[in-house]
Amino acid sequence: METTLTISENKLPLIQELYNNPALALAQDQVSIILSQPPPANWVKKHPYIDNYLYLPIDKTEFLLRKLFKKNRIEILREGTAFNGVYVVVRVWYQDIISGEMEYHDGIGSIHLQVKKGSSPADLANINNGALSMAFGTAKSIAIKDACDHLGKIFGADLNRKDTIGFSFDMKLEEVVHTKEDQRLAKLIEKAKDRETLEGLKAHLTEKLQTQFDTKWKTLS
Repeated sequence: METTLTISENKLPLIQELYNNPALALAQDQVSIILSQPPPANWVKKHPYIDNYLYLPIDKTEFLLRKLFKKNRIEILREGTAFNGVYVVVRVWYQDIISGEMEYHDGIGSIHLQVKKGSSPADLANINNGALSMAFGTAKSIAIKDACDHLGKIFGADLNRKDTIGFSFDMKLEEVVHTKEDQRLAKLIEKAKDRETLEGLKAHLTEKLQTQFDTKWKTLS
């Protein structure tokens, strides 16, 4: 007697359906769209010493931090010397727009010490007056910008990169959110015991739910 094997095809869930809170994921997607925009062209400067290198000045980075994240702070994790220069490591704290929780990115910046004209960069005996304090301040600014690069293009992350991938809005995620919202409203319409309750749902109706709403309205007459 032959045995026939029946193979059932299991449909894998969409990645958008794996989110515990699709509405929250959609809101985060909308924030990512903003952060993925390039900075204004007139903000971008050419580096005075590095050929073909673009950068965003520190004042623009600090402006964006204040504008986009209402609460932020800079923490210096450590600093030190390396070869003929100094380095600074910072942690940039910012309040997440959606969750309201404090998040952070770390960054590192370094700069060489300025020496007297004609001297070797390795000749630390000829360091200019004030070179050390100036170097640490510059290294800190570079570290802040390095940390903020992780936030997105608007902070200058891709200024010197080629063949970058643009961020696009997840339409399927939006569809999942709308579907779940329609299902929620459909249940509320079905459970409504009076027209007053239905009236409160009217402002949130989609075309898909209009027929169900009208039918329920008539049954409550």
